[in-house]
Amino acid sequence: MSKQKLFLAVVAAASVWILPAGAHHSHGNYILDTYTHLEGTVREVHWINPHTWIYLEVEDENGDPQLWALEGGGVAAITRRGWTRDSVVPGDTISVRCHQLRDLSLGCLLGYVTPEGGEEKEWD
Repeated sequence: MSKQKLFLAVVAAASVWILPAGAHHSHGNYILDTYTHLEGTVREVHWINPHTWIYLEVEDENGDPQLWALEGGGVAAITRRGWTRDSVVPGDTISVRCHQLRDLSLGCLLGYVTPEGGEEKEWD
């Protein structure tokens, strides 16, 4: 095998390890220095990787429902913090502290979740 072909093979093999790490997005699209407080009814919960999601129906100042998409940590991280698939389910009323999207649309990066009648715990 020529040196050039060997070099290309090494570069290709290294790419398999390097590119997935660089593909993960940052949290730069969220306002990280301020928490937004929300309370509402859980409509959906998705336990998927790389991030869990909670869809929360929140009433706006006029009493109209708004659906917020809340991005959480990965399944393994959430589980290590003591959450289970039954901890938060559709129909539950919860409150959250999260970092809203910079464009102020209805999306947040979850920081903490308080189940109804429960204690606040980190969801990241």
